Amino acid sequence: MSAEGREPQELAQGPGGHPGASRSGRRPPRPPSAPWRLPPWRARAAAAVLCYINLLNYMNWFIVAGMLLDLQNFFQISDGCAGLLQTVFVGCLLLSAPVFGYLGDRHSRKATLSIGILLWSGAGLSSSFLSPQYSWLFFLSRGVVGTGSASYSTIAPTVLGDLFVREQRTRVLAIFYIFIPVGSGLGYVLGSAVLQLTGNWRWAFRVMPCLEAVALILLILLVPDPPRGAAEKQEDVAVGGARSGWCEDVRYLGGNWSFVWSTLGVTAIAFVTGALGFWAPKFLFEARVVHGLQPPCSQEPCGSQDSLIFGALTVVTGIIGVVLGAEASRRYKKVNPRAEPLVCACSLLIAAPCLYLALTLAPATFLASYVLLALGELLLSCNWALVADILLSVVVPRCRGTAEALQITVGHILGDAGSPYLTGLISSSLRAGRPDSYLQAFLSLQQSFLCCAFIIALGGGCFLLTALRLESDQARAQVPGTGTLPRTPSTCTRLGPSPPGPAALATPKPAGTPDSKDMESQALLSGAGTATEDP
Repeated sequence: MSAEGREPQELAQGPGGHPGASRSGRRPPRPPSAPWRLPPWRARAAAAVLCYINLLNYMNWFIVAGMLLDLQNFFQISDGCAGLLQTVFVGCLLLSAPVFGYLGDRHSRKATLSIGILLWSGAGLSSSFLSPQYSWLFFLSRGVVGTGSASYSTIAPTVLGDLFVREQRTRVLAIFYIFIPVGSGLGYVLGSAVLQLTGNWRWAFRVMPCLEAVALILLILLVPDPPRGAAEKQEDVAVGGARSGWCEDVRYLGGNWSFVWSTLGVTAIAFVTGALGFWAPKFLFEARVVHGLQPPCSQEPCGSQDSLIFGALTVVTGIIGVVLGAEASRRYKKVNPRAEPLVCACSLLIAAPCLYLALTLAPATFLASYVLLALGELLLSCNWALVADILLSVVVPRCRGTAEALQITVGHILGDAGSPYLTGLISSSLRAGRPDSYLQAFLSLQQSFLCCAFIIALGGGCFLLTALRLESDQARAQVPGTGTLPRTPSTCTRLGPSPPGPAALATPKPAGTPDSKDMESQALLSGAGTATEDP
């Protein structure tokens, strides 16, 4: 054996030549294993399954909005209480997201995803058997559905981030996030179509669990649980790296300004999509009544075609918007590395006046309102894949699950957790001081929507600030072991092994071995006494 082949073995022996003991008395780290591999067809199959589950996930988000008028009549609830349905859903989602993010960074992501699917499908099915006097149980079931959805929204993008890398990851994420607007639109369509076919809203909640059972089987059979950071081949992360505490992760993310500003931008998008997604079908229905195109609804079933139309618009504009945003970013990135946040900022700043005009022109011209609303939806959809790609590019792999969870939590707390309820509450308050007529009901809901245009403009400003810090944070995230490696004891519990002592770092460099700085870096990352390499 050559000198180079013997040296790592000699370094792994402690005093007296006993293998398995380092100079500091600790067991040496095991040699890095071969990089994790997955056949391309398996990665594509896993991505397809995750996209299908994402479709079902967002159908659950908006299936209630497609039947809102009937649910209000069945449970006898006002606009304010109806908005609370979505607030309960999102509130439980945001409370659960940090828990699932923590579990996803430290335990089996596949098992966590399976538990989430079982939660939301079981809660949805049980809600279809409730009677009118148990409206509080319907609110509770929506909260449990939100809890299950939190597991998927938090963890699934990180699995894709570990299966694909660079431009390939951008394309896969674009396809994955197409299913947010597509699923949202199909939620309206399914709720409204099943209601029209059966005359009973309950059957919409009984169809979904059948589709989710298929999703669970496909997840178990086809989706792997890749090592964290496997796509980037950062072996310090993918194989046995030191594990930082949750507080260390949060402190790192709080100092990552690209993450902070993009999260605030996502919050603005969530606020607007939450309010529009929940109330837009009813707003369009009341606009149709005001224009004399449809009679008012006094008893269920309310045969509104606006849920179907709005759902179809959401599907079409979502597909076009996600593809358009991803392609614009890909092309612009060839000349500007800050393309993702700049494309997000431009789309939001153009969407703001479109939404404002769509709302203000609705009493005068119904068709123009529909066209401008569709254009606003298209521009909002341009951001879905890009915000995920920004997060994955500026956050180190070891805490991407926590980053996704925090972004979801902040986005929902300040965004769509409160926007449907706030919109409904403002509408009910305005309506209380006005004559009881459909025109006044319509104007109250219209005026409660106007703040959405200003919120989305603020989101565009947040993405401009993201662009200022993007390159420096991306460079920092590409350095293995940066950001979350615990260096000193803190009040947070350290989940990984203790850092090496001085004796371990003082190992002399034998001739012919790699540079000492590289050896020390590997020793720190493995949490052992002396770094070793394969001969």
